Amino acid sequence: MTNTEPMPARLFLSSGDLMADRRFEFARDLQLKGDLPAAADLLAQAIELAPDFASAWFTLGGIREELGEHEAAVAAFQKAQACDTGDRHGAGLRLMRLGAAPLSGMSQAYVQTLFDQYAPRFESSLVGDLDYRGPELLFRAVLSVRSAERKPAFFKRAIDLGCGTGLAATAFARGVDHFTGVDLSPRMIERARATGLYAELEVADMLQGLRTQADASANLILAADAMVYVADILPVLKEAARVLVSGGLIAFTTETHDGDGVILGDGLRYAHAASHVLSAVEAAGLKLSLLEDRSARNEDNTPVPGLVAVAAKT
Repeated sequence: MTNTEPMPARLFLSSGDLMADRRFEFARDLQLKGDLPAAADLLAQAIELAPDFASAWFTLGGIREELGEHEAAVAAFQKAQACDTGDRHGAGLRLMRLGAAPLSGMSQAYVQTLFDQYAPRFESSLVGDLDYRGPELLFRAVLSVRSAERKPAFFKRAIDLGCGTGLAATAFARGVDHFTGVDLSPRMIERARATGLYAELEVADMLQGLRTQADASANLILAADAMVYVADILPVLKEAARVLVSGGLIAFTTETHDGDGVILGDGLRYAHAASHVLSAVEAAGLKLSLLEDRSARNEDNTPVPGLVAVAAKT
């Protein structure tokens, strides 16, 4: 389980059987203690009592995967996904990682659940534990591009996609007159509102948030550590191109890899190859101003390979 992956939540028991619930809790304790076979046995009992217990199926899938039981893990994750059509646990992502499903986007319910759970400890975990530096990297990149263009790094209106608790807005606060924040997590939006940095806040995913904006209405669009939750970044970039004024910038970070295209990494985040980012920027009708290898965060005290990109609307 990664630092940003939510612990399995008890979504619902279709039978309401408290015995299944107790077995699930005991199984979680055994899992945390490292007794995976015993945990799997208890989860099987819980599922027998409550066949639609999505959390139990999901947890069982993770244990089967750890035990090297590939087919059993796939079957459990498929059941977890079937029992919760919103896929709030992210079973679909696990199936992609196991090669049992094609690469596709994350469910909105999963992302919302992930960050609603993460919101209370977001900054302490991300900044303190993972040495998150995405906003600072974006700020320096935008300054560099503006300096090369001999233009000031001041923006009348900026949109912060995947705004979280407001870390990117904090980094850019002195250079932006009007900030709009967009995030899929209502709890993140609550924390962003508490900063007082945003004139507007909207609960929506990045693409939905951009679609509500008027043509040529923003001077700067930021996406700090947000593209890692998007498999296909082209639609987001196309909407950004529509929303930006002429000469406006979009700056974003993403994780990357040495191959081609897009992959789902071990941390259940998408990694975009540099060539793929360049192609998507060009296909969106934007001009790439900067693309650098920069890591926005650590995992296990090791920098995660990443990119910082800045593109302009010509």
